[in-house]
Amino acid sequence: MSLGDERESSGGYGGTGQTRTRLPESGGDVYGGARRGGRSSSRSLVTVVGVVVLLIAAIAFANRGGDDSDSATGDENQPNSSATAASGARPVEGASGGIPAGFAQDAQGVQSAAANYAVTLVSADILKPARRAEIVQQVFVADKQAELAAKFDQAYSKEFLSSIGLDENGDATEGNTYVSRTVPVGTKVTSYSASAATVEVWCTGVFGMAGESSTNPASSDWFTMTLQLRWANSDWKVDSFSQKNGPAPVPGDNRASSADEMAKAVEEYGGFTYAR
Repeated sequence: MSLGDERESSGGYGGTGQTRTRLPESGGDVYGGARRGGRSSSRSLVTVVGVVVLLIAAIAFANRGGDDSDSATGDENQPNSSATAASGARPVEGASGGIPAGFAQDAQGVQSAAANYAVTLVSADILKPARRAEIVQQVFVADKQAELAAKFDQAYSKEFLSSIGLDENGDATEGNTYVSRTVPVGTKVTSYSASAATVEVWCTGVFGMAGESSTNPASSDWFTMTLQLRWANSDWKVDSFSQKNGPAPVPGDNRASSADEMAKAVEEYGGFTYAR
């Protein structure tokens, strides 16, 4: 979708990344053409049956056990099972300020750290000045904190917050709920050592203002964050980060929920601690 006010990583953040704020779409479909109309009941039935068959096949494959990567009939072009399989390792030892902390000093630990930090850095809390200061201290390496705090404060100025319907404290006006909820879909380590690593986090999420009078209704998006992390004070911390659009699937035919339904979901459904 269009990002009317999104700052690129090479822009106002000096290459450190930014929180994604969704503004109204300019119209049209990113895949070309208008939104698809309703399907006939027979086609819907075929689709549902097809999905069920695929799910059953996937479950059967998952329960089969073992790694057939050495099989002579294997397809070398298929992704390795480790790309999607959970490691089973405990993600963290605890939390600090509501943010997971105590990640293992290995490739799995740094991926867990990157996933959890992506959720934090693209959250509604980053828009609240008081909470943002805590996030910067918790997530970033010590020698970058003062610089990043100043850049974040400049980026999320009173004028900027007002433009997306928030007051100077990052709170929505009465009757509205600001939504910025990120869900990591997968992680990939592009470089790693015991002291530094670069991790890409593929994400989806819901962003916007849930309210009857909102001009920025909550909508979904797909993006990839790249985080450079360092091992500091016995934990992984972010040195810098950036983000780009996609990869994004073809949008489905889900019925859009009402503003009240979205606001209620945000209030009632909690987040997770993510592990690799």
